[in-house]
Amino acid sequence: MSSNQGFVGQQPINAGGSDHNAQTFMVWSILARVRTMTLVKVVNVTNSGGISPVGFADLQPLVNQWDGAGNAEPHGVIYSCPYFRLQGGTNAIIIDPSVGDIGWAGFADRDISSVIANKAQSNPGSRRMFDMADAVYFGGMLNGTPTQYIAFSSSGIAIVSPTQISMAAPSIVLQATQTIGLTAGTEITNSAPAIEMDGQMTQGEGPQGGTASMQGPLTVVNDVVANGTSVHGHTHTAQGATAVTTPPN
Repeated sequence: MSSNQGFVGQQPINAGGSDHNAQTFMVWSILARVRTMTLVKVVNVTNSGGISPVGFADLQPLVNQWDGAGNAEPHGVIYSCPYFRLQGGTNAIIIDPSVGDIGWAGFADRDISSVIANKAQSNPGSRRMFDMADAVYFGGMLNGTPTQYIAFSSSGIAIVSPTQISMAAPSIVLQATQTIGLTAGTEITNSAPAIEMDGQMTQGEGPQGGTASMQGPLTVVNDVVANGTSVHGHTHTAQGATAVTTPPN
């Protein structure tokens, strides 16, 4: 039995009105299969901030598909997509994506699967072009307020962490033309609000060296040597006599 019910498609009502309209519909139908960029959400990621090579993310496209009847059809997840890291040689800023992040996915014009596998110049893995399977993730769109960040503004640079900031190097140099301030506003290793330094400390040996002043009281556990004289172990010659005093206790 034949059915008199029509079927809704993507072709607009005027597509067959002229040869131009028909050709335009064909061109747009072809272009509809060309993927460029779209917004995506991260649903899984292989790395979580550790010192490791750049990882991969699984991405959920956020712009749904539409059928001819106007029904929405979500895309499936795109698996194992390379993501962008700011890196040159062995120097990098490591900010791995987190699940729930929103960002851009760009789609390569050729199959990049062989390059991903070999990490070297390779032939295309297939003849596909502008395909969602060849997605690369660029993060940082439509996301919320950070709690850990480096902020650049007209007033300066702020480095903020809710937990800890660590620096490690054979040599660390802090140089200021005016002041360097150190403030500890919470308890540190069972002491009152304080600044704690572990290791040898010298002052006045650099090009900006000079006098040092400190508002006491000052407590020294061992000894203080001033201009070659020990505060704890020095002696005095008694006035008008040859006797020598004992060192202070």
